[in-house]
Amino acid sequence: MQKTDVVIIGSGVASLQLASKLSKHLNVIVLTKSSLQHGNSSLAQGGIAAAIGLDDDPYQHYLDTLEAGRYSNNHQAVQSLTEEAPEIIEELLQQGCEFDLTEDGTPSLGMEGSHRHHRIVHGGGDQTGKRIVDYLIQQTGENITVIEDFLVYELLVDPSSNTCYGVKGKDSAGDIQTFIANHIVLSTGGCGQVYSLTSNASTVTGDGIALAYKAGATVMDMEFVQFHPTLLYLNGETKGLVSEAVRGEGAKLVNEHGEQIMKGVHPLQDLGPRHVVSQTIYDYIQQGHTVYLDIRSIPNFQKRFPGITSLCESNGVVIADGFIPVAPGCHFLMGGIQTNEMGKTSIHGLYAIGETACTGIHGANRLASNSLLEGLVYGKRLANYINQQPRRFYHSIPTHLIQAQPSEHTFSPLPSITQIQEKMMRHTGIVREKNSLNEQIKWLESYSLKHLLQANYNALSKEQITTIFMLITSWLVTSSSLTREESRGGHFRNDFPVEKKEWETKHIFHQKQYKKGDIYEQNQATAIN
Repeated sequence: MQKTDVVIIGSGVASLQLASKLSKHLNVIVLTKSSLQHGNSSLAQGGIAAAIGLDDDPYQHYLDTLEAGRYSNNHQAVQSLTEEAPEIIEELLQQGCEFDLTEDGTPSLGMEGSHRHHRIVHGGGDQTGKRIVDYLIQQTGENITVIEDFLVYELLVDPSSNTCYGVKGKDSAGDIQTFIANHIVLSTGGCGQVYSLTSNASTVTGDGIALAYKAGATVMDMEFVQFHPTLLYLNGETKGLVSEAVRGEGAKLVNEHGEQIMKGVHPLQDLGPRHVVSQTIYDYIQQGHTVYLDIRSIPNFQKRFPGITSLCESNGVVIADGFIPVAPGCHFLMGGIQTNEMGKTSIHGLYAIGETACTGIHGANRLASNSLLEGLVYGKRLANYINQQPRRFYHSIPTHLIQAQPSEHTFSPLPSITQIQEKMMRHTGIVREKNSLNEQIKWLESYSLKHLLQANYNALSKEQITTIFMLITSWLVTSSSLTREESRGGHFRNDFPVEKKEWETKHIFHQKQYKKGDIYEQNQATAIN
């Protein structure tokens, strides 16, 4: 057993921003499932949204965020985020983070879907995430210890005080390790890998959300899953992300006959909200068409998008031909672990930041390039909060709370990860309906989820644990999708194909002791202090 001040689970932008901003007097351990630079943040091709243009202001950014989120957002949280964005960019610039600049030395601002102004700051063209991750790693001090290839499978919670005081997990050798800390932070990303078509890194399997739910924390808005419209699509498989910035530079979505498919669908056409564009592409593919990004109008494409060029050419797509085959795939989870403006969850001592958290920023659909921004803002906020807390002495923790309790439950053989992914894509994917969702719920619950939540994870392999986390997270997404009987943002029900005003302020909460899928009006939800 090892004691420290802060344990951070995950190693993306939010995690590294937090680690870099924590006081150097605090001992910090970062536990990452694979390697430090392997994750969604490093894959992020888009940029950081910030209203720093002469014709722009944070209020316009706020309005665009609400419209993309279909007004299901936490308005105050959005306002705070957009007001803090320019300062975040200025701070990164002053400290030497390398962004793409104009000739006068100011950030070059790009355009992306649902933004009404050029406000996207990029680094390395389409390699913004990697550039920020590399920069933040350089900012971490000697007080930060990184442990790679470590899978956390349990949050240690004292039920008498509802306090999280540690974590258990397996290291690269499969040995069990326990860490005790005053502050436990979940920053594990979303759950893209529960779907067969996704832009997400292979490690993003919903671990943090499953851990929090298993520990008794509140999870919310899990039905809101964003499907990115344009993933490179070959032979029925997605090969990687083709950034929305490509459409921002003028690329058009066309079918095999060269006909533009977004004309007349939305006023912003190819730069419409992601859920609208994704559903349109999905409909064309379902009808047997092939959809391409026509990039012939973009000069110097290879220089402007070196990462996408490399991705395409490594998969046999000739950029010079001017057409990139695309399909939508799971990209971002707007729901997650419910937190307040500091990242606090419903369990004392447990925090969540980044995509694994649900701050209310994104509402029903994330505005492009708000994700890196959210991670940077909330990572900095949480660091400031923790830095102001008294550094407590460790108290004796009863042995029975740390030692694993033998499980009396057995469970059926687990499905394969591929089975989970294919069934989620088919039944809880871009287009959903009651019968299909009920079929998925029945299949998921056939694996005795209640028993899986109580199983003795000490005896399980890393793959078994990951599979269980995927089942739990898939059930949360599917149950929420069944409960919300309307279409809004990333959640589309073809049996309830329109938005309903009465659902705008409703949020679906999950907590182990609650009846599944309980619905509360936003102003009746229990506030997190």
